[in-house]
Amino acid sequence: MPIEIVCKIKFSEEDAKPKEKEEGDEQSLLGAACQGPPPRDLATFASSSTLHGLGHACGRGPRGLRRILWALALLASLAAFLYQAMGLARSYLARPHLVSMDPAGVAPALGFPAVTLCNINRFRHSALSDADIFHLANLTGLPPKDRDGHRAAGLRYPEPDMVDILNRTGHQLADMLKSCNFSGHHCSASNFSVVYTRYGKCYTFNADPQSPRPSRAGGMGSGLEIMLDIQQEEYLPIWRETNETSFEAGIRVQIHSQEEPPYIHQLGFGVSPGFQTFVSCQEQRLTYLPQPWGNCRAESEGGEPELQGYASYSVSACRLRCEKEAVLARCHCRMVHMPDSLGGGSGGRCACPMPCNLTRYGKEISMVRIPNRSSARYLARKYNRNETYIRENFLVLDVFFEALTSESVEQRAAYGLSALLGDIGGQMGLFIGASVLTFLEILDYIYEVSWDRLKRTWRRPKPPLRTSTGGISTLGLQELKEQSPCPGRGCAEAGGASNLLPNHHHPHGPPGSLFEDFAC
Repeated sequence: MPIEIVCKIKFSEEDAKPKEKEEGDEQSLLGAACQGPPPRDLATFASSSTLHGLGHACGRGPRGLRRILWALALLASLAAFLYQAMGLARSYLARPHLVSMDPAGVAPALGFPAVTLCNINRFRHSALSDADIFHLANLTGLPPKDRDGHRAAGLRYPEPDMVDILNRTGHQLADMLKSCNFSGHHCSASNFSVVYTRYGKCYTFNADPQSPRPSRAGGMGSGLEIMLDIQQEEYLPIWRETNETSFEAGIRVQIHSQEEPPYIHQLGFGVSPGFQTFVSCQEQRLTYLPQPWGNCRAESEGGEPELQGYASYSVSACRLRCEKEAVLARCHCRMVHMPDSLGGGSGGRCACPMPCNLTRYGKEISMVRIPNRSSARYLARKYNRNETYIRENFLVLDVFFEALTSESVEQRAAYGLSALLGDIGGQMGLFIGASVLTFLEILDYIYEVSWDRLKRTWRRPKPPLRTSTGGISTLGLQELKEQSPCPGRGCAEAGGASNLLPNHHHPHGPPGSLFEDFAC
């Protein structure tokens, strides 16, 4: 029968005090409280997650074919969702846009546009002096001559003043304008402003943006109607061809807004003598999208002019600015129609984006021949000209609104951020049954696990606090004999030194008992 000895062992420091014991216990409790609860394992998280299928694939329970099938279904749904989401993202990043056209209602009055007209012939031949011909040889193709009609070999003229030359030698509107009416009221050359273009001295009706003239009715006769004499007898003779030589006869017209300078050599249309030209206009207000949907240029917030020399930005103003910088960089001068402002060449390609908001005027042009036989005789008597001159030089221009309505053409984003989020949310609900909060749950779990591992890595192990504790240890008799250098109890009595506990010889209990207490 095995004999067991129950030993009550009490571990303590010799110098330990009750106060140190209380402090050690308090520190151990605070340390345990600061550590916090351990992070959840994957199975626990999967069982409580709102992501559909995750609890069946990764939750608690036996692993078998059912769990494998759930995992495959979850991965297939996740792959389908990612594929659809990538397609939606590509569609959004393509920045598609659509154009909507909305006809506005009938207005009581519309601001009449600015009308710029130029005679195709820039210089009147009779107004050119010898110095003018000398300086304008490259433009007109006429050879320089002295007073006797010979080529000037040693003649020297002062530096030309192009503004003065254009003012003196250009066609004067007071001489060309034979009649003028606007909305049934008489007008004259004083109602036109002088403007310089590639065609020299030109004239603009209704040019002031601060006080534009309104049009209160639509149809022929309710706009601007003028009769002009283009003065073909003043056209320059063709001595030789140059880049500026013109073979046409008539005027060049551009219809534009008051904020936009005329760019008539590219945006204008021609009106021929011997015809009455009808120009039916319709106002169009265009709105373009800025980046990243389009390339329009938004207005500056500070209210400062965006182009030096112009009150507001426009494509025509930008092109004139680019031409001026190119000429200035190469020739260190500028042409009269270019803006008079400081600045050098840009040194690169000049880009002129479309403004985000602008006004244009759609045109429909038709014409009839004038004069008829009876009116030719009347006009010849009235202006002291023959009928042939009337047919070759007179023209009538009639500019009017088709109706007092305007069109609004606006670019709009076809696929915005809200549509993208809505489509992705629908795909998430269809394939994986998730929402934004589901992803927040996953991120929170990843953060919890990662932070716990980082804390374990950074925390150094601390030595254990030596506190007074008690315990019960059960020792077998055979083990006690093996640990003792003496085989029995008599060794302690004979030798006086023993590895047994100091008070093992004090019996507790009745004599002959099989158990004794040992105090360490």
